[in-house]
Amino acid sequence: MAGLALVRKPGPRIAEGIVTNIPREPVDRELAAEQHAAYVTALAAAGWRPEHAPPADDLPDAPFVEDAVVVSGRLAVLTRPGAPERRPEVDSVEQAVRGLGLNTVRITRPGTLDGGDVLQTGDTVYVGRSARTDDHGIAQLAALLPERQVVPVELSGVLHLKSAVTALPDGTLIGDPAHARLPGLLVPPEEAGAHVVPLDGDTVLMAASAPRTAELLEKRGLAVVAVDISEFEKLEGCVTCLSVLVPDALSM
Repeated sequence: MAGLALVRKPGPRIAEGIVTNIPREPVDRELAAEQHAAYVTALAAAGWRPEHAPPADDLPDAPFVEDAVVVSGRLAVLTRPGAPERRPEVDSVEQAVRGLGLNTVRITRPGTLDGGDVLQTGDTVYVGRSARTDDHGIAQLAALLPERQVVPVELSGVLHLKSAVTALPDGTLIGDPAHARLPGLLVPPEEAGAHVVPLDGDTVLMAASAPRTAELLEKRGLAVVAVDISEFEKLEGCVTCLSVLVPDALSM
């Protein structure tokens, strides 16, 4: 079951994106644009129809569109990012998700919530307690999703929960236990191997920087689509944060 993929093209200031937990490296703006286009093409090839949020060329981190909204069913929860300079990204994302026919609500002050801290699998919603997401934000999200079990997760040394942990199609959590306090994690052989986007059925999207993890998942019966996102990895980005997937059943 595929659907719509909300994305946003990187702007001319992409190299100025916020870096928190890793050393800053030069970012090739043109290569970033090429990699983003290839990422969108991979989503489209897997059946996810791209829907572009309005350009935000003055906002360096705007391509990391996942941080601005959390979609659950037909509800789009517009976040209040923990980094104040990222909050202007949300209004244009609201415009985009309303165009998809979703209902919208907002996280309000004093709460902060980044979408990258929200991992949904089955009826459970794991939410990282991070420098970007606080207890007020977690409590608001739980109140907005009363039918889901919201589970706070303590983090260490990473930007977001999904910088450390994601979920495979069968619900298995994959990630680094040194960064997230969750039991029973499948530990990948590479750091980038923690970042998995289930696409459809047994197909997953991963970064090309995790070939050993891709081999591990293929041995588990998964089909892996690898994309090169090296320029976004320099900004603590991963395959999860460059899109928000809205299944057809939810966008109708």
